[in-house]
Amino acid sequence: MADKQFEVTHSDEEWRKLLTPEQYEIMRGHGTEAPHSCALNHEKRAGAFYCAGCGQKLFAATTKFESGTGWPSFNDPVAGAIESTEDRSYGMRRTEVHCARCGSHLGHVFPDGPPPTSLRYCINGVALDFKPD
Repeated sequence: MADKQFEVTHSDEEWRKLLTPEQYEIMRGHGTEAPHSCALNHEKRAGAFYCAGCGQKLFAATTKFESGTGWPSFNDPVAGAIESTEDRSYGMRRTEVHCARCGSHLGHVFPDGPPPTSLRYCINGVALDFKPD
């Protein structure tokens, strides 16, 4: 991913101005917010979730489900909105997901979600903006 050119790019200084310190740590530094810390975990209105870094639509609200993990969880992203890489940090092997438009770290995807995809996109809430219909 380090060599990939994204449609939306900014210098490190620009990212720091565009994002809050917590968003910067998570989205650009590959961090993780504390579980149960984001109000979007409880968002149930019709609408969509967008990348807080570039505004790309990532998930329709209809794909959100309660996973019990403490992070917003989705089972199907908008086609082409998310890309993945292997994450071997902390002695684990996971699949990291990032915004396909700006490369910002969003969270991870796991194979324990509900049908029809059986996937659980476990996303940091601060990496998302919600827009109701």
